[in-house]
Amino acid sequence: MKLTEVKLYTMEMRMKTAFTTSFGTMQDKTFLLIEAKDESGVVGWGEGVAFDTPWYTEETVKTSLHMLQDFLVPMLIGRELGHPDEVTGLFQSIRRNNMAKSAIEGAVWDIYAQLTKQSLAQAVGGTREKIEVGISIGIQPTVGELLQVIAQFLNEGYRRIKVKIKPGWDVHVIRQIRARFPDIPLMADANSAYTIEDIALLKQLDEFNLMMIEQPLAHDDIVDHAILQKQLKTPICLDESITSFDDARKAVKLGSCGIINIKIGRVGGITEAKRIHDYCEAHGIPVWCGGMLEAGIGRAHNIALTSLMNFVMPGDTAASSRYWYEDVIVPEVTVDAGYIYVPKEIGIGYDVNRDIINRYAKNVVVIK
Repeated sequence: MKLTEVKLYTMEMRMKTAFTTSFGTMQDKTFLLIEAKDESGVVGWGEGVAFDTPWYTEETVKTSLHMLQDFLVPMLIGRELGHPDEVTGLFQSIRRNNMAKSAIEGAVWDIYAQLTKQSLAQAVGGTREKIEVGISIGIQPTVGELLQVIAQFLNEGYRRIKVKIKPGWDVHVIRQIRARFPDIPLMADANSAYTIEDIALLKQLDEFNLMMIEQPLAHDDIVDHAILQKQLKTPICLDESITSFDDARKAVKLGSCGIINIKIGRVGGITEAKRIHDYCEAHGIPVWCGGMLEAGIGRAHNIALTSLMNFVMPGDTAASSRYWYEDVIVPEVTVDAGYIYVPKEIGIGYDVNRDIINRYAKNVVVIK
């Protein structure tokens, strides 16, 4: 496998509804699509999940484009690769920039799956035929509106509800959700909105039988999370704190969490995500696949990864129609009674809709 050409598409697409977290609100989403071609003419696709502002990590769409164009893609063009796992090693001299690395690595995995005549799920070692999915709901204008949104997605069959919380929008909100929906699988995602000084407040969430509290403390912390976890009955799930295999290993050894959210872009690609999955499986730590408001290509990669056996909790890979008026893949991702069926077709399992890509691409960079 040898890449001969890579195209970097800067996309701008409007989501159906605004998505609000403790970071801020987003409705118009800018992101990257990567089209890579190998010497035999096989084309693979990847998606960059960085936002256009450095809310979630320090990366942005522009920094990812810079890293891909000036460093990462030139390191791969014309180089013989035996397996996608080699990409991680080649990129070791470049610090962090995990979302940029993941974007091109995902395209390499797609090419590899096609060359070996496997589905992407098979290529990564997945065995599940269908995956259980939940839904992530942003902060709503009122609790009443939040309850209506929850009811809507439960009626659509989603098997777990995740709600965003932040100071001032936390205990009283969860209490009202539980009063209305006493038995649903429910988790709260804080996106690093609290500090260790908020232990007393966070302990109040123990009464609501939550599946987990996701990333309550700082994005780069595993020490205070270990202190907090000892005080809580509810499992802590780490998200932003886990950017590599070593982060996961240290967090598990410190007792910083009981669950880990694996996002391909956050950890630098499928290869690193698989390593984290395998380590957590060996140490009895359940994992699930988080979402970054992906379009269809990123969604397809998430589905393939989630077919691995230790993804035992519903992920955030909702149907395409949850976010998009029209997606960049055909057919779009659909949810059937709370499940997504893992594609068996060779590669990512979906066709790319070039008409949609061309319509929403604001810029294309070609590297040969």
